[in-house]
Amino acid sequence: RDEELFFKKLNSLCTSKEIFCFLSSLEVMSDTMASGALQRISEIEVDDSGLKNPEGVLENEIFRALCSQFEFESSKLSNTGLLNALQALVKLRIDPQSTLVASLLSQAEERLSKGQLSAENLCALGESLLELESPSYATLEQIMKHMQKKDIEKLSPREMVLVYRILQVIVREGKKQYQDLLNRMNNVTLTIVSQLSPKFTSIILNSLVILDQTQAVPLVTALCKHSVKHIPYFTGDELVDILDAFLYFGYHEQIFTEALETYVPKSIFTMHPQTVSKVMQYCCQKRILSKPIFDAVAESFISDGDRFTTYQIAGYIVPFGTLNYLPPSASSLFRKLETILHARLSQFQPHTLLNLLHSCVLIQRYPVNFLPKIFSPYFLQRLRAQPPGLDRIATSQLIHLFLTVTLECPFYEGPKLLPKYQVKSFLMPRSSLDVHLLKRVKTGLLHLLKKRMYFASEVSTPYFYVVDIEIKLDEEGFVLPVAQHEEVHRRIALCVDGQYRFCVNSQNRLGEEAIKQRHLQLLGYEVVQIPFFEIESLRNHREMAEYLHKKLSPLIHRDSA
Repeated sequence: RDEELFFKKLNSLCTSKEIFCFLSSLEVMSDTMASGALQRISEIEVDDSGLKNPEGVLENEIFRALCSQFEFESSKLSNTGLLNALQALVKLRIDPQSTLVASLLSQAEERLSKGQLSAENLCALGESLLELESPSYATLEQIMKHMQKKDIEKLSPREMVLVYRILQVIVREGKKQYQDLLNRMNNVTLTIVSQLSPKFTSIILNSLVILDQTQAVPLVTALCKHSVKHIPYFTGDELVDILDAFLYFGYHEQIFTEALETYVPKSIFTMHPQTVSKVMQYCCQKRILSKPIFDAVAESFISDGDRFTTYQIAGYIVPFGTLNYLPPSASSLFRKLETILHARLSQFQPHTLLNLLHSCVLIQRYPVNFLPKIFSPYFLQRLRAQPPGLDRIATSQLIHLFLTVTLECPFYEGPKLLPKYQVKSFLMPRSSLDVHLLKRVKTGLLHLLKKRMYFASEVSTPYFYVVDIEIKLDEEGFVLPVAQHEEVHRRIALCVDGQYRFCVNSQNRLGEEAIKQRHLQLLGYEVVQIPFFEIESLRNHREMAEYLHKKLSPLIHRDSA
């Protein structure tokens, strides 16, 4: 009863001065009460920058008397008193090497080794160790070994979060024998998801990423759905962790996108650039073309782009090219980018600069003033030396730039890409070709043209692109056998565009597909687009043949089909 009244009074006090005054009026105080007082002082006096009033707390006579009592009577303290005091002192930034903290820590570790600590005690000790700059991994591991034998269903959400955090640290040290405990924790956490705060939601999702819990689908799904309502309340770092988890687990939820679309435009000018970059990365990788988000990000870049890091600049701009979108403020956006590049070109790492300039040409913004640098032997040498080096992606970006200046910028007179970097052929990622759709179109073409000899599929061109289906025509528009090379007057490139060549839930082609079709046209091909949304409802070969006939009839002689 006395303790209950004590804690009620203690929790109503708002300054350390009031707490010390209250403590001095008491004749007797249990170790639980004393440690509770230290905890309350640490809650009031510590913020993100540390101890607000060091002298007023650390030099106070009552505080020193409490510390002295804990130091010299540590063996007589209850588990709760001992561990609460340790937590408070660590939070108050008392030197971990001091005899006071060392004494409490030693006593806690002794009780741990004897198996005398409850699950709640284990969490309290673990939290103190995590707060220290260099925690003892051996002790953390011992805490988890004991935790494996405990009934974790009784833990509070806060304590569950602590166990995830401890496991996260241990697994980083290569300890992976805790999957049974993790399975139990994942099952228990699933039942308390609705109780989790924004902070706890992001910590657990981040832990599930680090602990590679790809099999915990029900929990991941529940946490992702739960995170939707917290979007306005996440800190920047928490939102980054949430988005990283969505990307890691391959999760996509339309209501999450809608919540971002509400939040980002309203908050864009107060969001940290790193958080905005992560939002754009999420949209980019998930192929989500959200015009409200992209338009707001463009305005933010125009306003504040000068103060961004080079990686943040790329993070803001690259998704516009990848998803093939020009915002209403496009002219101001790219004028701002050009100004920044003129001032800071030398600060960009080779891959970042290549990625940035490549994204510009995808949407027909031509960075001709900066291409001489990209094509210089010195830059290409640096690109090769920096991981991942001249991989398939970097090579294809260089070739896109080379083709762009050759085909779209006839006025460009600077250096071009050296022949040794001009790889014979390059494909967009293989996954972008919908093999099932291609097969249906080929069957329809066979129905229409009668013989397989009149069309070829996946044709490599001398211009680095691969055409899904090619048809050759003579001067009068008659279809020629694909093996024939003489008298070819025109070539038709059928672009069989499956859903992965478009932004999700959209008819907007991705930048890489748009530039390919643009370049094929400039190279003399008649480009015929066969998008998935036009043919997915066709029921049989005859309907497909009729559809293709309508598409091709303006180009080929009527007696050919």
